Amino acid sequence: MSSGVDGQALDGRRPRITDVLDLEQIDLGIFRGQVIPSALSRTFGGQVAAQSLVAATRTVGPEYRVHSLHGYFVGPGNSDRPTVYLVDEVRNGRSFRVRSVRAVQDGRTLFIMQASFHVRDDEGPEHSDLVRRVPPPEDITPATGNGRTLGRAFAKDWEDWDIRIVPPEMWEKSPGAASQQVVWFKSKVPLPDDEKFHICTLAYMSDMTLLGSALVPHENEPVQEASLDHAMWFMRPFRADEWLLYDQSSPSAHGGRALTTGRIFNQNGDLVASVTQEGLTRTLAEGKQSVPVKTDLQGQ
Repeated sequence: MSSGVDGQALDGRRPRITDVLDLEQIDLGIFRGQVIPSALSRTFGGQVAAQSLVAATRTVGPEYRVHSLHGYFVGPGNSDRPTVYLVDEVRNGRSFRVRSVRAVQDGRTLFIMQASFHVRDDEGPEHSDLVRRVPPPEDITPATGNGRTLGRAFAKDWEDWDIRIVPPEMWEKSPGAASQQVVWFKSKVPLPDDEKFHICTLAYMSDMTLLGSALVPHENEPVQEASLDHAMWFMRPFRADEWLLYDQSSPSAHGGRALTTGRIFNQNGDLVASVTQEGLTRTLAEGKQSVPVKTDLQGQ
């Protein structure tokens, strides 16, 4: 596999999620992600989060499964440069292991993350919220990248992902919720039979469309968008190449920032993951068009 360090397509082909998650170990606790050619000038935030999780996962044994991650986007990433991931083994307990990861380009920190891993054989009481009643994905038209829905750059970069935003008239809103959005999504490409791979893939996918849920009632307002922080909790096994329902909401937007949350269900109605993210939603000067950058802090 070509390293892609020159920013060109790997081996003359379009990069896949397998390329995104294929990190090179260059020393103990030090990993490097190859350049992933992109239509974006800045590195997609989901890519940095997913690669950080891969690096952390590579430092724990197979008996541990990640159950949560918390990260901050602290600087802009250059999509034409490789990213180095520095992993610190914070805790190595019998039931839980904690890792701290710092993503770096040219000595500058882009992203910091802590991830916690839990042994697989623990047992306890179980319950789960019910999945929202929405039409199946086969009844929804795929997102085309028109307007704010995805944007041209994301439509190009996300050709391997089937993203279907459920029209608002096709589902019942939660009473009192300020802003809501429901999305079916999955990988179009079959993925390896590796649970860790699907978890890291979902970390990548979880940054897709979530901040857009804060802008549903503000469709015609020009704003600059960027991820500020990102947190995830993984509850149950799933496959990222099978349909997942991303039930999104935004309880508040104020002062140029919006808080968003998402619950991810499989088609059986099982809650497999939850996401919380705050993002920049800064109003642009009159006459400027929306900037759905959706990559990272962008040096703000």
